[in-house]
Amino acid sequence: MGNRSYDAIVLGLGGVGSAAAYHLALAGHKVLGLDQFSPPHQRGSSHGETRIIRKAYFEHESYVPLLCRAYELWHDLEQQVGRRLLHLTGLIEIGPENGTIIPGIRNSAARFELPIEEMTMRDAIRRYPSIRGNDSWRVIIEKDAGYLLVEACVDAHLKLAQQLGATMTMNQSVIDWQPSGSGVVVRTRDTEYHAGHLVVAAGPWAGRVLKQYGTSLTVLRKHLYWYETDSSDYLETNGFPCFFYETPMGYFYGFPERDSHGLKLAQHSGGEAVLDEIDGKHFVDAVDQQSVESFLQAYLPQVSHRMTRTVGCYYTMTPDEHFIVDSLPNHPQVVVVAGLSGHGFKFTSVLGEIAASMTANSANQEAIGFLRLSRLQQS
Repeated sequence: MGNRSYDAIVLGLGGVGSAAAYHLALAGHKVLGLDQFSPPHQRGSSHGETRIIRKAYFEHESYVPLLCRAYELWHDLEQQVGRRLLHLTGLIEIGPENGTIIPGIRNSAARFELPIEEMTMRDAIRRYPSIRGNDSWRVIIEKDAGYLLVEACVDAHLKLAQQLGATMTMNQSVIDWQPSGSGVVVRTRDTEYHAGHLVVAAGPWAGRVLKQYGTSLTVLRKHLYWYETDSSDYLETNGFPCFFYETPMGYFYGFPERDSHGLKLAQHSGGEAVLDEIDGKHFVDAVDQQSVESFLQAYLPQVSHRMTRTVGCYYTMTPDEHFIVDSLPNHPQVVVVAGLSGHGFKFTSVLGEIAASMTANSANQEAIGFLRLSRLQQS
């Protein structure tokens, strides 16, 4: 059996793990990244071409400072790799006056003086004639919002980490890991690795680590769809933005048409709980597809029902739908970033930086205090 030593091991190399490996290597650490597949891949949460990024966060205003730093890091990553990763198309967010998203956006924008534009549904339709909505709804436009190219972001972090000397070992499953003094031992089928620190960024598989600490994660199978359109109004090149709707049918989000596949959208609410093996197999869900097409008929009427593509992904949910970013109780050398709950990719650049800084005890604990594991632990 081989025996190899590192300053830090990163377990899982998707959105967070790839960024953590990069920031650890950037800080001069000897880094090993381990993944049971070969990222970027379609077995977890960090795939499907695009993810929305926005600042005026309705879920919790404490996310805003993290987002501001995330934007800086995404722009820096673009400079490092010489490729556009962040498309600032703008974002229209639509819902009832007293719903969840409109009041939440207002609160975050007011606290952090973020620029937003608010209007009636009728005014929004005049600006974007291919959308629809209830006359009583409100619409907020965030110009400093858009989408990230997901696989390209993961690939960029991985390549930069390797250029900085990190070792990336793909297609190798971890059998177990154990604390060893002030460090850790990580075992795969044929190798034993030693390190001073471990970063667990295992996506849907992170629940296996957290279960023993009284915290359960729920994995939801989700579906992404692309549809042909009957109007050029939805083209990104014609100025159509990303969108997020709060409707009586649930939450729906999507992206402007950017290629021949058409307009991409998905239902943010709902999802099927995965109770057995996380196998990466995603079959067409007729009920979910019907919900999406009912949404299209009601609110984006010039998008056809001619589906061109569908893929699946996973949401790894915490009970309160906020992330876990913390060291394990009694094992400060083990950092866990998990439970991104379907809204985390936009944060992965900064979460990777934070995970790396936590291994050196230099993280801003106040910024991540609301994400500590202790809030979820069962008494």
